[in-house]
Amino acid sequence: MFQSFRQAMAWLHTWFGLVLGFVLMAAFFFGALSVFDREIDRWAIPATRIEPQPMPSFERVLRPAFERMQPLPAAVEAMRPRVDGPMPERYDTVASWSAYTTHRDPVLALYAGYQVPNAKEPDEAIWAYATIDPRDGSPLPDDRLKIGSGFFYPMHYSLTLDWKNLGFWIVGFSALVMLAALVSGVVMHRKLFRELFTFRPDKGRLRSVLDLHNLTGVVALPFHFFFAFTGLVIFAAAYYFPIGHTQLHDLHELHEKHEAQALGLPHGRAGVPAGLANVDAMVAEAQHRWEARDMAGEVGFLVLQHVGDANGYVSVYRAGTDRIALVGQGIHFKASTGQLLREDPPATPVARVAEFLTGLHLQHFRHWLLRWLYVLGGLAGCVCIATGFVFFVEKRKRQHARDGSQGTRAVDALAVAAVTGMVAAALAILVANRLLPETLPARDAWERYAFWGAWTLALLHAAWRSGPVARGLPNPAWREQAWAIAALALAAAGLNWITTGDHLLRTLGAGYWPVAGLDLSLLATAAIAAASARRLGRRAEAKATETARDREAAHA
Repeated sequence: MFQSFRQAMAWLHTWFGLVLGFVLMAAFFFGALSVFDREIDRWAIPATRIEPQPMPSFERVLRPAFERMQPLPAAVEAMRPRVDGPMPERYDTVASWSAYTTHRDPVLALYAGYQVPNAKEPDEAIWAYATIDPRDGSPLPDDRLKIGSGFFYPMHYSLTLDWKNLGFWIVGFSALVMLAALVSGVVMHRKLFRELFTFRPDKGRLRSVLDLHNLTGVVALPFHFFFAFTGLVIFAAAYYFPIGHTQLHDLHELHEKHEAQALGLPHGRAGVPAGLANVDAMVAEAQHRWEARDMAGEVGFLVLQHVGDANGYVSVYRAGTDRIALVGQGIHFKASTGQLLREDPPATPVARVAEFLTGLHLQHFRHWLLRWLYVLGGLAGCVCIATGFVFFVEKRKRQHARDGSQGTRAVDALAVAAVTGMVAAALAILVANRLLPETLPARDAWERYAFWGAWTLALLHAAWRSGPVARGLPNPAWREQAWAIAALALAAAGLNWITTGDHLLRTLGAGYWPVAGLDLSLLATAAIAAASARRLGRRAEAKATETARDREAAHA
């Protein structure tokens, strides 16, 4: 079929990249945005525009907040089919309370799990969630969409397709194929070092597009390979091969019991009521022990298991701001007395490798320069994929025009939607966030509708305007959607000023970079989009003039 191994790799690289490049484009773009997901949340929810706070006092702030939490009616209805008998009016048997924060979180998310009487699965719990102001424990609206961490971030790894975990599988398969595409790309381009320094923007359109595709692929090759691989590793056990929780469920449960006995931490409830000692004293003791090990730091994760039971225990984990691993150095106390149960020993070499890979991918550490390098790496991946689309279309559209084929027209329309359309949709949700009334029922759903509606319109517009591609000409939708991106970006920044009063002069003067940084990014996006649209417009005019000249010559 192929005359050489390199030809086989070129075929694999081209078609695998084309078919799954649309998914990878979303994974790269929303992955780049997710690097600053908390900052986007603060822009989208003005009530959270406060400075990041450390883990607050349990006794003064967290305990009252936990005690007033209950599952939402939607969670109760979702649980009802998995329960034999009526659902209780109130859930009082607490399986766990937990709170997690980082150096970038101004508000605190709380999670509470409750045992359900007569549940078909004895260990199944129903969950409640709450968001509080960590300064005083006052509840914050929890029905507002956290656009960064609650929408862009899940888009990165699941496309927000939750049915049967379909999105996880699509993104995981695409990441696996991406590894094959990267390897095949290396085989195709044997002179990688030369291509690292080769970009000829003044050459023909096809040559300059290919140069940019090669350049962005080679420069960020280690980044792309590492993140595709670690993404697969992170979700392998939970979604792709959940053997322990499915085929080997009973064995997994037995292993957990034996592990709990070995660690000295109770696996289940004893059924004997017990009180709760002062958790703040346990936290202070944990911090003292970390300091004695020259690992002083804030609490990142606080978990109370089997609350109100004699087997209850409290786990305190150190925040991961000063290292790659997310959380660690856990110290565990008996909940009823505050007695030390266990201090986690240093991780094994294998565990350290796993923690390092996971932490480097999820990047919750404190290193702003590295965060921006992550953003640039993700955007380089977007450029690499986008130029791959353009090269595919440009290389074939003249031949397809002569043959009367519509293949490149369809590919070009999809490429426009995947590149400019996706950016426009991301900006549309920000514009909707600032335009929709604060008291609008199901406001978060309307914001999602704005995103998906804008993306659908971008696809329809790209298909409608793709007629010239069938004649070997550029699709004007590229230029028109670039202008739309510029307008939406300016609108988002302007609406933030109008609706909150937080204009750039104020946020820059106060050094409040989460909001100032996003507004500056919106202005930069508008400038780049406008410049791109103008350049595409000049190229279209030049192409039209050339085509008219050719027609006149043919008639002559």
